[in-house]
Amino acid sequence: METPLLPRATATMISPSRFPDAPAAARPEVNGYRTLPFASCYVYVPRGEGLLSEAGHLLCQRVKTSDPRWLPRYAVQVLELCARESSFRELFARDAWLVPVPGCTPAAVESAVAHRLAVALHALGLAHEVWPGITRRVAVTRSATAVVGNRPSVRQHYESFSLALAPRLPPRRIVLVDDVITKGRTLLAAAARLRGQFPHADIRAFAMVRTMGFLHRAERLLEPCVGFVHWGNGDARREP
Repeated sequence: METPLLPRATATMISPSRFPDAPAAARPEVNGYRTLPFASCYVYVPRGEGLLSEAGHLLCQRVKTSDPRWLPRYAVQVLELCARESSFRELFARDAWLVPVPGCTPAAVESAVAHRLAVALHALGLAHEVWPGITRRVAVTRSATAVVGNRPSVRQHYESFSLALAPRLPPRRIVLVDDVITKGRTLLAAAARLRGQFPHADIRAFAMVRTMGFLHRAERLLEPCVGFVHWGNGDARREP
């Protein structure tokens, strides 16, 4: 099933339309943020029915496999959003460093989906640098195949990460890049790791796709948003 990128008319922004300043780090269990700003482009309804839900499944698969025919097209969609939406321009600043989030197992950084996505975004001039500074030291359970309640916690992600030697000139803006965001545990843990090394950096996140697990039908695939991953009650919570 070949599904082209949806036309611009279907794209909608939901509030907040701009990135408010995130609260100062509040030192929860993993020494990180209580709130991490994030943005995403597409939605995926895992339990959805209908043609759009099927198309979302295909889109998510293309992103996760770094499909060379489609990943550049999805990256161009981000570039077009930056041209139209101030919230995306604020995220992909020219001085930003893109930091790919590693997969669930220790592996070569260059083979990670998030790294390929970050490289594609950087090639379009959306950031200053790609810095593969986070690696997975030990494997964690793959969230997509784990049963509910057995998915890695924020702390498990945090403890499985290692950081590379910091660059000589610390970045002022860091954008974590991931392929898919569900609850945001991985991104929150990665942000907490980076905060320890770059205490004064503005750290935000971007995921190409966000899952909508409670919906039964997708109304559109291209639905850009700016939101937050919150820390509360011992877990991550994503809005929207």
